[in-house]
Amino acid sequence: MRHEGKTEARLARIRGSEPPRRHNARTIAALTSNPGCARRAVLDAAGVDKERLADRVGFPAAFGQSRFAIVRGNAFERQVKADGCVELLRLLRDLLGLDLGDATYTDLGADDSGEGLDARHRVAKARLVDGPAGSDGANGELFDHPLLRLEVAGQEVYLEPDLVAFQHGGAYHVVEIKSFPVIDGQADGEKVAAAAVQAAVYVLALRRLLGRDDAVSHEVVLVCPKDFSNVPIAVRLDVRRQLIVLEHQLARLTRIDTLLDALPDDLAFDLGQAGPGGGGSPMMAADALTAALGRVSARYVPGCLSACELAFYCRGEAAGHTAALGIGVREELGGVGTVAEALGLAHGTAVPAADQAEAAAMLRTTARVYAEAVGDAAGAPGAA
Repeated sequence: MRHEGKTEARLARIRGSEPPRRHNARTIAALTSNPGCARRAVLDAAGVDKERLADRVGFPAAFGQSRFAIVRGNAFERQVKADGCVELLRLLRDLLGLDLGDATYTDLGADDSGEGLDARHRVAKARLVDGPAGSDGANGELFDHPLLRLEVAGQEVYLEPDLVAFQHGGAYHVVEIKSFPVIDGQADGEKVAAAAVQAAVYVLALRRLLGRDDAVSHEVVLVCPKDFSNVPIAVRLDVRRQLIVLEHQLARLTRIDTLLDALPDDLAFDLGQAGPGGGGSPMMAADALTAALGRVSARYVPGCLSACELAFYCRGEAAGHTAALGIGVREELGGVGTVAEALGLAHGTAVPAADQAEAAAMLRTTARVYAEAVGDAAGAPGAA
Protein backbone atom coordinates (compact mmCIF):
# COMPACT_ATOMS: atom_id res chain seq x y z
CA MET A 1 0.00 0.00 0.00
CA ARG A 2 2.88 2.33 0.83
CA HIS A 3 4.46 1.61 -2.54
CA GLU A 4 1.14 2.38 -4.30
CA GLY A 5 0.98 5.71 -2.47
CA LYS A 6 4.51 6.53 -3.59
CA THR A 7 3.62 5.73 -7.20
CA GLU A 8 0.48 7.88 -7.08
CA ALA A 9 2.43 10.79 -5.56
CA ARG A 10 5.04 10.50 -8.30
CA LEU A 11 2.38 10.47 -11.02
CA ALA A 12 0.76 13.54 -9.46
CA ARG A 13 4.09 15.40 -9.59
CA ILE A 14 4.47 14.47 -13.26
CA ARG A 15 0.98 15.77 -14.04
CA GLY A 16 1.39 18.93 -12.00
CA SER A 17 -1.55 21.23 -11.28
CA GLU A 18 -3.85 19.94 -14.01
CA PRO A 19 -6.79 17.71 -12.97
CA PRO A 20 -6.11 14.09 -14.01
CA ARG A 21 -7.57 12.59 -17.15
CA ARG A 22 -9.08 9.19 -16.36
CA HIS A 23 -8.27 6.08 -18.34
CA ASN A 24 -11.10 4.75 -20.50
CA ALA A 25 -11.64 1.85 -22.88
CA ARG A 26 -10.23 3.82 -25.81
CA THR A 27 -7.00 4.74 -24.04
CA ILE A 28 -6.51 1.16 -22.81
CA ALA A 29 -7.13 -0.19 -26.31
CA ALA A 30 -4.55 2.24 -27.72
CA LEU A 31 -2.02 1.42 -24.99
CA THR A 32 -2.31 -2.33 -25.52
CA SER A 33 -1.99 -1.93 -29.28
CA ASN A 34 1.52 -0.59 -28.69
CA PRO A 35 2.61 -2.00 -25.31
CA GLY A 36 6.27 -1.03 -25.75
CA CYS A 37 5.62 2.73 -25.66
CA ALA A 38 6.75 3.97 -22.25
CA ARG A 39 5.81 7.56 -23.14
CA ARG A 40 2.13 6.81 -23.59
CA ALA A 41 2.07 4.49 -20.56
CA VAL A 42 3.50 7.16 -18.25
CA LEU A 43 1.38 10.02 -19.59
CA ASP A 44 -1.84 7.99 -19.41
CA ALA A 45 -1.04 6.69 -15.94
CA ALA A 46 -0.37 10.24 -14.75
CA GLY A 47 -3.58 11.50 -16.36
CA VAL A 48 -1.83 14.11 -18.52
CA ASP A 49 -4.02 15.72 -21.19
CA LYS A 50 -2.11 14.54 -24.28
CA GLU A 51 -4.21 16.67 -26.64
CA ARG A 52 -3.24 19.88 -24.82
CA LEU A 53 0.36 18.67 -24.54
CA ALA A 54 0.56 18.00 -28.28
CA ASP A 55 -0.79 21.47 -29.01
CA ARG A 56 1.71 23.09 -26.61
CA VAL A 57 4.73 21.45 -28.28
CA GLY A 58 3.56 22.48 -31.76
CA PHE A 59 2.10 19.19 -33.03
CA PRO A 60 -1.66 19.49 -32.49
CA ALA A 61 -3.64 16.27 -32.74
CA ALA A 62 -5.45 15.90 -36.04
CA PHE A 63 -7.88 13.16 -35.18
CA GLY A 64 -10.88 12.61 -32.95
CA GLN A 65 -14.55 13.50 -33.16
CA SER A 66 -15.72 16.97 -34.05
CA ARG A 67 -17.87 18.86 -31.56
CA PHE A 68 -20.84 18.27 -33.85
CA ALA A 69 -20.23 14.51 -33.82
CA ILE A 70 -19.94 14.50 -30.03
CA VAL A 71 -23.20 16.39 -29.63
CA ARG A 72 -24.92 14.07 -32.12
CA GLY A 73 -23.55 11.00 -30.32
CA ASN A 74 -24.75 12.24 -26.92
CA ALA A 75 -28.19 12.98 -28.34
CA PHE A 76 -28.39 9.49 -29.88
CA GLU A 77 -27.42 7.85 -26.57
CA ARG A 78 -30.08 9.85 -24.70
CA GLN A 79 -32.64 8.76 -27.28
CA VAL A 80 -31.76 5.07 -26.89
CA LYS A 81 -31.88 5.30 -23.08
CA ALA A 82 -35.01 7.47 -22.83
CA ASP A 83 -37.93 6.43 -20.61
CA GLY A 84 -36.04 3.72 -18.77
CA CYS A 85 -34.43 2.32 -21.93
CA VAL A 86 -37.74 1.37 -23.55
CA GLU A 87 -36.21 1.55 -27.04
CA LEU A 88 -33.15 -0.45 -26.00
CA LEU A 89 -35.29 -3.15 -24.39
CA ARG A 90 -37.18 -3.51 -27.66
CA LEU A 91 -33.91 -3.88 -29.56
CA LEU A 92 -32.60 -6.46 -27.08
CA ARG A 93 -35.83 -8.42 -27.21
CA ASP A 94 -35.70 -8.61 -31.00
CA LEU A 95 -31.97 -9.31 -31.21
CA LEU A 96 -31.71 -11.90 -28.42
CA GLY A 97 -35.17 -13.41 -28.76
CA LEU A 98 -36.09 -12.86 -25.10
CA ASP A 99 -39.21 -11.81 -23.26
CA LEU A 100 -38.13 -8.58 -21.59
CA GLY A 101 -41.55 -7.15 -20.84
CA ASP A 102 -40.83 -6.96 -17.09
CA ALA A 103 -37.17 -6.00 -17.28
CA THR A 104 -35.86 -3.45 -14.79
CA TYR A 105 -33.53 -0.51 -15.33
CA THR A 106 -31.06 0.85 -12.75
CA ASP A 107 -28.81 3.88 -13.27
CA LEU A 108 -25.83 3.22 -10.99
CA GLY A 109 -24.49 6.70 -11.63
CA ALA A 110 -27.67 8.60 -10.79
CA ASP A 111 -27.13 8.59 -7.02
CA ASP A 112 -23.45 9.52 -7.04
CA SER A 113 -22.81 10.58 -3.45
CA GLY A 114 -19.55 12.31 -4.30
CA GLU A 115 -17.62 9.94 -2.03
CA GLY A 116 -15.22 9.04 -4.82
CA LEU A 117 -14.63 6.42 -7.46
CA ASP A 118 -13.88 3.64 -5.00
CA ALA A 119 -17.27 4.07 -3.32
CA ARG A 120 -19.05 4.05 -6.68
CA HIS A 121 -17.18 0.90 -7.65
CA ARG A 122 -18.20 -0.88 -4.44
CA VAL A 123 -21.86 -0.05 -5.06
CA ALA A 124 -21.65 -1.22 -8.68
CA LYS A 125 -19.91 -4.44 -7.64
CA ALA A 126 -22.56 -5.22 -5.06
CA ARG A 127 -25.40 -4.65 -7.52
CA LEU A 128 -23.78 -6.51 -10.41
CA VAL A 129 -22.81 -9.51 -8.28
CA ASP A 130 -26.21 -9.69 -6.61
CA GLY A 131 -28.17 -8.99 -9.80
CA PRO A 132 -28.30 -12.55 -11.13
CA ALA A 133 -28.90 -13.99 -7.66
CA GLY A 134 -31.86 -11.71 -7.12
CA SER A 135 -33.51 -12.69 -10.38
CA ASP A 136 -35.70 -15.71 -10.92
CA GLY A 137 -34.56 -15.92 -14.54
CA ALA A 138 -37.84 -14.60 -15.90
CA ASN A 139 -36.79 -10.98 -16.21
CA GLY A 140 -33.87 -9.00 -17.48
CA GLU A 141 -32.03 -6.24 -15.69
CA LEU A 142 -30.31 -3.25 -17.25
CA PHE A 143 -27.50 -1.52 -15.36
CA ASP A 144 -26.44 1.91 -16.59
CA HIS A 145 -23.13 3.65 -15.66
CA PRO A 146 -21.60 0.79 -13.66
CA LEU A 147 -18.09 1.74 -12.52
CA LEU A 148 -15.75 -1.19 -13.26
CA ARG A 149 -12.09 -1.58 -12.43
CA LEU A 150 -9.19 -3.15 -14.33
CA GLU A 151 -5.49 -3.48 -13.60
CA VAL A 152 -3.36 -1.82 -16.27
CA ALA A 153 0.44 -1.93 -15.91
CA GLY A 154 0.10 -2.60 -12.20
CA GLN A 155 -2.27 0.33 -11.69
CA GLU A 156 -5.99 -0.01 -10.92
CA VAL A 157 -8.03 2.11 -13.33
CA TYR A 158 -11.77 2.79 -13.36
CA LEU A 159 -13.97 2.27 -16.41
CA GLU A 160 -17.55 3.26 -17.14
CA PRO A 161 -19.26 1.40 -20.00
CA ASP A 162 -22.32 2.79 -21.76
CA LEU A 163 -24.51 0.13 -20.23
CA VAL A 164 -24.45 -3.48 -19.00
CA ALA A 165 -27.50 -5.63 -19.66
CA PHE A 166 -28.21 -8.69 -17.54
CA GLN A 167 -30.12 -11.29 -19.48
CA HIS A 168 -31.58 -14.73 -18.87
CA GLY A 169 -29.37 -17.63 -17.84
CA GLY A 170 -27.18 -15.63 -15.47
CA ALA A 171 -25.05 -14.02 -18.20
CA TYR A 172 -24.38 -10.36 -18.77
CA HIS A 173 -24.13 -8.67 -22.15
CA VAL A 174 -22.16 -5.46 -22.56
CA VAL A 175 -24.04 -2.87 -24.62
CA GLU A 176 -22.05 -0.29 -26.59
CA ILE A 177 -23.89 2.71 -28.05
CA LYS A 178 -22.08 4.35 -30.96
CA SER A 179 -23.12 7.19 -33.25
CA PHE A 180 -21.59 5.92 -36.52
CA PRO A 181 -24.27 4.62 -38.92
CA VAL A 182 -25.03 1.15 -40.21
CA ILE A 183 -25.94 1.71 -43.87
CA ASP A 184 -27.59 -1.12 -45.81
CA GLY A 185 -26.41 -3.54 -43.15
CA GLN A 186 -22.77 -2.38 -43.32
CA ALA A 187 -20.76 -0.05 -41.08
CA ASP A 188 -17.30 1.47 -41.36
CA GLY A 189 -14.92 -1.44 -40.74
CA GLU A 190 -12.34 0.62 -38.87
CA LYS A 191 -14.94 2.06 -36.52
CA VAL A 192 -16.47 -1.35 -35.86
CA ALA A 193 -13.02 -2.78 -35.12
CA ALA A 194 -12.32 0.03 -32.65
CA ALA A 195 -15.71 -0.50 -30.99
CA ALA A 196 -14.99 -4.23 -30.68
CA VAL A 197 -11.68 -3.65 -28.88
CA GLN A 198 -13.24 -1.09 -26.53
CA ALA A 199 -16.14 -3.44 -25.78
CA ALA A 200 -13.64 -6.23 -25.07
CA VAL A 201 -12.06 -4.01 -22.40
CA TYR A 202 -15.43 -3.78 -20.64
CA VAL A 203 -16.11 -7.50 -21.00
CA LEU A 204 -12.75 -8.34 -19.45
CA ALA A 205 -13.22 -5.87 -16.58
CA LEU A 206 -16.70 -7.24 -15.85
CA ARG A 207 -15.49 -10.85 -15.97
CA ARG A 208 -12.74 -10.07 -13.48
CA LEU A 209 -15.21 -8.31 -11.20
CA LEU A 210 -17.58 -11.28 -11.23
CA GLY A 211 -14.76 -13.85 -11.07
CA ARG A 212 -16.13 -16.03 -13.89
CA ASP A 213 -15.62 -15.83 -17.64
CA ASP A 214 -18.97 -17.50 -18.34
CA ALA A 215 -20.76 -14.77 -16.36
CA VAL A 216 -20.26 -12.32 -19.25
CA SER A 217 -21.04 -13.17 -22.86
CA HIS A 218 -18.35 -12.76 -25.52
CA GLU A 219 -21.11 -11.37 -27.74
CA VAL A 220 -21.62 -7.68 -27.10
CA VAL A 221 -24.55 -5.66 -28.37
CA LEU A 222 -23.62 -2.73 -30.61
CA VAL A 223 -26.32 -0.08 -31.04
CA CYS A 224 -25.94 2.39 -33.93
CA PRO A 225 -28.16 4.64 -36.08
CA LYS A 226 -29.70 2.85 -39.05
CA ASP A 227 -28.95 4.23 -42.52
CA PHE A 228 -29.25 8.04 -42.58
CA SER A 229 -31.73 8.35 -39.73
CA ASN A 230 -31.60 8.37 -35.93
CA VAL A 231 -33.55 5.11 -35.76
CA PRO A 232 -31.39 2.73 -33.69
CA ILE A 233 -30.42 -0.74 -34.79
CA ALA A 234 -28.75 -3.43 -32.65
CA VAL A 235 -26.27 -6.04 -33.88
CA ARG A 236 -24.22 -8.76 -32.20
CA LEU A 237 -20.46 -8.39 -32.11
CA ASP A 238 -18.24 -11.36 -31.24
CA VAL A 239 -15.17 -10.11 -29.34
CA ARG A 240 -13.45 -13.41 -28.50
CA ARG A 241 -10.44 -12.61 -30.67
CA GLN A 242 -10.14 -9.13 -29.21
CA LEU A 243 -10.30 -10.57 -25.69
CA ILE A 244 -7.42 -12.97 -26.39
CA VAL A 245 -5.26 -10.16 -27.79
CA LEU A 246 -6.21 -7.77 -24.99
CA GLU A 247 -5.30 -10.19 -22.19
CA HIS A 248 -2.01 -11.02 -23.90
CA GLN A 249 -1.08 -7.36 -24.36
CA LEU A 250 -2.08 -6.38 -20.83
CA ALA A 251 0.23 -9.08 -19.52
CA ARG A 252 3.08 -7.60 -21.61
CA LEU A 253 2.78 -4.08 -20.23
CA THR A 254 5.65 -3.01 -18.01
CA ARG A 255 4.48 -2.03 -14.54
CA ILE A 256 4.15 1.71 -14.18
CA ASP A 257 6.30 1.79 -11.02
CA THR A 258 9.08 0.07 -12.97
CA LEU A 259 8.84 2.71 -15.70
CA LEU A 260 8.91 5.50 -13.13
CA ASP A 261 12.03 4.09 -11.48
CA ALA A 262 13.91 4.63 -14.76
CA LEU A 263 12.84 8.28 -15.09
CA PRO A 264 14.37 11.40 -13.50
CA ASP A 265 12.71 12.56 -10.28
CA ASP A 266 12.11 16.08 -11.63
CA LEU A 267 10.17 14.91 -14.73
CA ALA A 268 7.00 16.98 -15.16
CA PHE A 269 4.39 17.87 -17.79
CA ASP A 270 2.59 20.67 -15.97
CA LEU A 271 0.15 22.25 -18.41
CA GLY A 272 -1.21 24.62 -15.80
CA GLN A 273 -4.80 25.18 -14.81
CA ALA A 274 -6.98 28.08 -15.79
CA GLY A 275 -8.53 30.13 -13.03
CA PRO A 276 -11.08 32.98 -12.74
CA GLY A 277 -10.15 36.04 -14.72
CA GLY A 278 -7.44 34.22 -16.65
CA GLY A 279 -5.48 33.37 -13.51
CA GLY A 280 -4.55 29.93 -12.22
CA SER A 281 -1.31 28.02 -12.04
CA PRO A 282 1.34 28.72 -14.70
CA MET A 283 2.09 26.15 -17.38
CA MET A 284 5.53 24.94 -18.38
CA ALA A 285 7.07 26.58 -21.45
CA ALA A 286 6.89 24.71 -24.75
CA ASP A 287 10.63 24.07 -24.87
CA ALA A 288 10.56 22.64 -21.33
CA LEU A 289 7.69 20.31 -22.27
CA THR A 290 9.57 19.21 -25.40
CA ALA A 291 12.67 18.49 -23.33
CA ALA A 292 10.55 16.48 -20.87
CA LEU A 293 9.09 14.38 -23.70
CA GLY A 294 12.61 13.57 -24.83
CA ARG A 295 13.33 12.06 -21.41
CA VAL A 296 10.64 9.35 -21.82
CA SER A 297 11.26 6.76 -24.53
CA ALA A 298 8.62 6.36 -27.22
CA ARG A 299 7.86 3.54 -29.64
CA TYR A 300 6.29 5.19 -32.65
CA VAL A 301 4.52 3.09 -35.28
CA PRO A 302 2.28 4.35 -38.12
CA GLY A 303 -0.80 3.00 -36.33
CA CYS A 304 -0.25 5.64 -33.63
CA LEU A 305 -1.62 8.26 -36.04
CA SER A 306 -5.15 6.97 -35.49
CA ALA A 307 -4.80 6.24 -31.78
CA CYS A 308 -2.60 8.77 -29.98
CA GLU A 309 -2.76 12.54 -29.65
CA LEU A 310 1.05 12.78 -29.63
CA ALA A 311 1.49 10.74 -32.81
CA PHE A 312 2.56 13.65 -35.02
CA TYR A 313 5.17 14.75 -32.51
CA CYS A 314 6.54 11.21 -32.18
CA ARG A 315 6.51 10.74 -35.96
CA GLY A 316 8.67 13.84 -36.40
CA GLU A 317 10.96 12.62 -33.65
CA ALA A 318 11.26 9.19 -35.30
CA ALA A 319 12.01 10.54 -38.79
CA GLY A 320 14.88 8.66 -40.36
CA HIS A 321 14.46 5.64 -38.10
CA THR A 322 13.34 2.27 -39.45
CA ALA A 323 10.74 1.95 -36.67
CA ALA A 324 8.77 4.79 -38.28
CA LEU A 325 8.17 2.56 -41.31
CA GLY A 326 6.03 0.12 -39.35
CA ILE A 327 6.19 -2.91 -37.10
CA GLY A 328 6.89 -5.29 -39.99
CA VAL A 329 9.89 -3.30 -41.20
CA ARG A 330 11.24 -2.90 -37.67
CA GLU A 331 11.03 -6.65 -37.04
CA GLU A 332 12.59 -7.57 -40.40
CA LEU A 333 15.44 -5.12 -39.80
CA GLY A 334 16.13 -6.04 -36.20
CA GLY A 335 19.28 -4.26 -35.06
CA VAL A 336 19.22 -1.71 -37.90
CA GLY A 337 18.06 1.50 -36.30
CA THR A 338 18.11 4.13 -39.06
CA VAL A 339 17.18 4.37 -42.72
CA ALA A 340 20.67 5.68 -43.55
CA GLU A 341 22.19 2.64 -41.89
CA ALA A 342 19.86 0.34 -43.84
CA LEU A 343 20.81 1.99 -47.14
CA GLY A 344 24.50 1.68 -46.30
CA LEU A 345 24.11 -2.05 -45.62
CA ALA A 346 22.03 -2.50 -48.78
CA HIS A 347 24.67 -0.88 -51.01
CA GLY A 348 27.67 -2.38 -49.22
CA THR A 349 29.05 0.96 -48.00
CA ALA A 350 28.58 0.00 -44.34
CA VAL A 351 29.99 -3.01 -42.50
CA PRO A 352 27.28 -4.94 -40.62
CA ALA A 353 27.69 -5.72 -36.94
CA ALA A 354 27.38 -9.33 -35.79
CA ASP A 355 23.66 -8.98 -35.01
CA GLN A 356 22.99 -7.28 -38.38
CA ALA A 357 24.37 -9.99 -40.67
CA GLU A 358 21.01 -11.52 -41.55
CA ALA A 359 19.33 -8.16 -42.11
CA ALA A 360 22.30 -6.95 -44.20
CA ALA A 361 22.13 -10.00 -46.47
CA MET A 362 18.40 -9.45 -46.99
CA LEU A 363 18.94 -5.77 -47.75
CA ARG A 364 21.69 -6.50 -50.29
CA THR A 365 19.47 -9.06 -52.03
CA THR A 366 16.57 -6.63 -52.11
CA ALA A 367 18.77 -3.84 -53.50
CA ARG A 368 20.14 -6.14 -56.22
CA VAL A 369 16.68 -7.37 -57.27
CA TYR A 370 15.37 -3.80 -57.29
CA ALA A 371 18.30 -2.57 -59.42
CA GLU A 372 17.79 -5.42 -61.90
CA ALA A 373 14.06 -4.69 -62.11
CA VAL A 374 14.66 -0.97 -62.71
CA GLY A 375 17.32 -1.80 -65.32
CA ASP A 376 15.00 -4.19 -67.15
CA ALA A 377 12.22 -1.64 -67.12
CA ALA A 378 14.52 1.08 -68.47
CA GLY A 379 15.71 -1.16 -71.28
CA ALA A 380 12.24 -2.36 -72.30
CA PRO A 381 10.92 -1.26 -75.75
CA GLY A 382 9.06 2.00 -75.53
CA ALA A 383 10.72 3.04 -72.26
CA ALA A 384 11.39 6.76 -72.02
